Amino acid sequence: MLNLLPYAVDLVAVLLLALGIKGLAKVRSARSANGLAALALGLAVLGLLIELQPPPLAWAAIAAGAAAGGLPGLLMARRVPMTAMPQTVALFNGCGGLASLLVAVGVALFGAGGGAEAGAALVERLSIAISVFVGAITFTGSLVAMAKLEGWIDTPAWTQSRLRHGVNIALAVAALVGVVALPADPGGAPLWLLLVASSLLGVGVTLPIGGADMPVVISLLNSYSGVAAAAAGFVVGSQLLIVAGAMVGAAGLILTQVMCTAMNRSLLSVLFGGALGASAGGGAKAGGEDGGYSRITSCSPEECALALECAERVVFVPGYGLAVAQAQHALSELAKLLQANGTEVSYAIHPVAGRMPGHMNVLLAEADVPYEQLVEMDAINPEFPRTDVVIVLGANDVVNPDAKTDSTSPLFGMPVLEVDQARQVFVVKRSLGAGYAGIRNALFELPQTAMLFGDAKAVLNGLLSELRELGVGRVKTAA
Repeated sequence: MLNLLPYAVDLVAVLLLALGIKGLAKVRSARSANGLAALALGLAVLGLLIELQPPPLAWAAIAAGAAAGGLPGLLMARRVPMTAMPQTVALFNGCGGLASLLVAVGVALFGAGGGAEAGAALVERLSIAISVFVGAITFTGSLVAMAKLEGWIDTPAWTQSRLRHGVNIALAVAALVGVVALPADPGGAPLWLLLVASSLLGVGVTLPIGGADMPVVISLLNSYSGVAAAAAGFVVGSQLLIVAGAMVGAAGLILTQVMCTAMNRSLLSVLFGGALGASAGGGAKAGGEDGGYSRITSCSPEECALALECAERVVFVPGYGLAVAQAQHALSELAKLLQANGTEVSYAIHPVAGRMPGHMNVLLAEADVPYEQLVEMDAINPEFPRTDVVIVLGANDVVNPDAKTDSTSPLFGMPVLEVDQARQVFVVKRSLGAGYAGIRNALFELPQTAMLFGDAKAVLNGLLSELRELGVGRVKTAA
């Protein structure tokens, strides 16, 4: 009976993990789903310990390792700002790849104590090769992605030349040689050749990718970490690790495809076609801080408040600028005030708004914005022609109408939020600087568009003050 206990624990862990991943699909259940997934991982560790029954000294080492990793993780999760969440996710992806890599290297060097049959030994060594290859690419690629998102490094000019393809191909060939030779000598030179070549390949593939493609890169690296974990599961003979890694890998691939579709980009063009918005920070790369615009209309919070007072339908378009300003709570308060005035309010969510998939959903959920008011791009676009006021908060490329009309634009063909169809558009930005794609936004020069320059939080608080002075929400709330 005791021999069956680890398998029973693993089965419960797999079921909880599946429920956790399913629950992450909705903002309302995401927090509890994350708790289920964490509980599943804890049960997985418990099941392994029951099966191995390590000596007391090993228990102490395991506890010390759990504390060494768990405490920094807890502190980071509590303190990391929302604007740094994409970098954090990239770092966690890299840690997952590194963990799988270390497991595979440890088994290659010191043996796992299994696989007496030739067939089993071959599977184990091929799994080691895959785990090292994918884990190393995931680790170094994630570090590069994190550094680019944090603004520590930009995309070097030399990485945009065709020479980078030759370098990456050479590294891939060297890694393949290591994979082929590894089964014959798992702890020798092929292992280190594979490790070094794969690590450099992760840097070489990720470094040229621009900031506009970072949401795709993050989801792809997440998939890689799952594949590496599944391969590590074969290395150590853990069915739970195989199942969990396969689920994460499949989910990451599906999300990557969704991101590519949302940007009208193929995965090959993201990885090998050069950078879209080569500088990680985007910024005013097109024409300086004024962007080279000639027909810009700016307005004051008072004018915007007057338009909001009369509007029957208002749509907010959140972007990365909203996250930078930490203005989600002010936005939620403004929306509630408008709703008290009888205004229909919704939020238009582009799949790649922000710096990672779901960034805006998480940001607004933090401010208790009702999930029903978050409307995806395909559902909200037909509603813009009957929308009185659209307020764009720090979004740029995802509302650029050139993506629909200008065949020479790098964004051409990318599905965007069609805010230009609304009766009036207010764009809240610090300046006229370009977005990640590094190009001008034709929306800014349209006759129905007015710019509200300033920090998003300060602008929204100003709008709240103006609307309250106008008595918005007061009469209908009292009624």
